[in-house]
Amino acid sequence: MGSITLNAVEKWFGNVQVIKGIDLDIAEGEFIIFVGPSGCGKSTLLRMIAGLEETSRGQIMIDDRDATAEPPAKRGLAMVFQSYALYPHMSVRDNVGFPLKSAGMAADAVAAKVDEAARVLKLDAYMDRRPKDLSGGQRQRVAIGRSIVRDPTAFLFDEPLSNLDASLRVEMRYEIAKLHQTLKSTMIYVTHDQVEAMTLADRIVVLDGGYIAQVGTPRELYEKPANLFVAQFIGSPKMNVMPADTVSGLRLPTGATQVGLRPEHATLVKPGAGQLEGTVDVLEYLGADTFVVLDCAAAGQVTVRVLGDSTLAPGENVSVLFDADRTHFFDSHGTALR
Repeated sequence: MGSITLNAVEKWFGNVQVIKGIDLDIAEGEFIIFVGPSGCGKSTLLRMIAGLEETSRGQIMIDDRDATAEPPAKRGLAMVFQSYALYPHMSVRDNVGFPLKSAGMAADAVAAKVDEAARVLKLDAYMDRRPKDLSGGQRQRVAIGRSIVRDPTAFLFDEPLSNLDASLRVEMRYEIAKLHQTLKSTMIYVTHDQVEAMTLADRIVVLDGGYIAQVGTPRELYEKPANLFVAQFIGSPKMNVMPADTVSGLRLPTGATQVGLRPEHATLVKPGAGQLEGTVDVLEYLGADTFVVLDCAAAGQVTVRVLGDSTLAPGENVSVLFDADRTHFFDSHGTALR
């Protein structure tokens, strides 16, 4: 099994409410990612599911069982933290098998489960090493292996890649994605990195100030953001947003006060041929793409993505042509108009 349901879940620290009535259904085998800026409540919510934080109000159901008041050990969940929390004096084999040994499992059963976890995580060659002899990515795999052997109802990941460098983060994203495909277990993952969220998740839960701003697949959040917050949080570079009255030639829906356009949905044309006039401010060449950053006066800074290199130079005047089918509109409250 592995279904988890949150019903009107709240968390208070004294007079401060940090989780503000969360309702969420997580299906068995689903990979869910909590994402949002620092202080939005994503780690607190994960810790509440784990039982590491008390639930002030509401209900947490695990496989149709009310687990709200259960201690962590009774919930059948395995948590992987930012820090690897490995025992430095133990080998990889002993670190992975420690939870089972502590639970009194027979030695041959422990060995079988440890060997299976090592096979899944490709740790076979490192089983007799100590943590100090491993790379950061290998240590994280050991921490995950220690969770796998427990055969949990669900895995909870609290920013597990935050201590790794850029190349290792990419490698471990791949490892975790393959792990989910292999185990088909429920996984809940917390990150502030939207690239991790977009590449790993079946569904993303975007949190803002203790509330859910939107829940959806990566494609749904990118193509149909429910509000300005999601529109600008999901996507890199973020969506361009400008006052509607600074853009010409667009048919505005009733109530639209702001217009949104992603960098790749804009085209640079000669002055006067688009919906918005600007001056080239900065060119960011990334090899496959170039981001052209424009100063568009009252509309503010606008970024346009150009394939390959660009022949433009700072100070040149250009016009931005909008893709009408991919332009977003928002009302004065920041709600998307469909």
